[in-house]
Amino acid sequence: MSTVLQAQGITKYFYDPEKFQVLKNIELNVERGQFLSLVGKSGCGKSTLMYVLSTMDTDYEGRLQIAGELLTGKSQNELAKFRNRHIGFVFQFHYLLPEFTVLQNVMIPALKLGDLTTAEIEHRAIEKLHLLGMAEHARKKTNKLSGGQQQRVAIARALINNPDILMGDEPTGNLDSHNSNIVFDIFRELTTVHKQTIIAVTHDEEFARRTDRVVEMSDGKILA
Repeated sequence: MSTVLQAQGITKYFYDPEKFQVLKNIELNVERGQFLSLVGKSGCGKSTLMYVLSTMDTDYEGRLQIAGELLTGKSQNELAKFRNRHIGFVFQFHYLLPEFTVLQNVMIPALKLGDLTTAEIEHRAIEKLHLLGMAEHARKKTNKLSGGQQQRVAIARALINNPDILMGDEPTGNLDSHNSNIVFDIFRELTTVHKQTIIAVTHDEEFARRTDRVVEMSDGKILA
């Protein structure tokens, strides 16, 4: 396997109300196709680390490289383009647009990227919805779906540009146990069958235990 993400010496401070070191010399390599969970008690720094790894937070010391590209020091515009092409996001809440159909929601990141025609994007979106078992709902408005269905649509949207990494911030945090298991099984299939790299922040011990690799954080450091 090849390394898709490499973080070296990631250090970060908060300055309000006073200076506080939240990340302490983080070293992390993630292999392509790996399903990794990032765990730890509230306040340990795991969500802050995820924001740095996702390139959303650029106020840090150290080096971040994804898909062979050094991202440290790039402009916000460059990082926005990189994220859209290389990183898919799944959050605790789905953030779907209720006035749009399922299909339209899934297509949005690819339309923004502009690499394909609208017809090609629609074809790819239907493929992703098939993968998630949601193709039959493609023409429905998203507010007509259950919470579990909406999260599956959000995953399809995150996959539309075939990202190098899928990043999840508590992706099952708003779901019951049945739908949490469905989302986990989808993630497992994505990694084993489609070699998708997944990094997920989670408080769900059962979810974490079933992933390929558990990275535990405490007091801003990764535990050995």
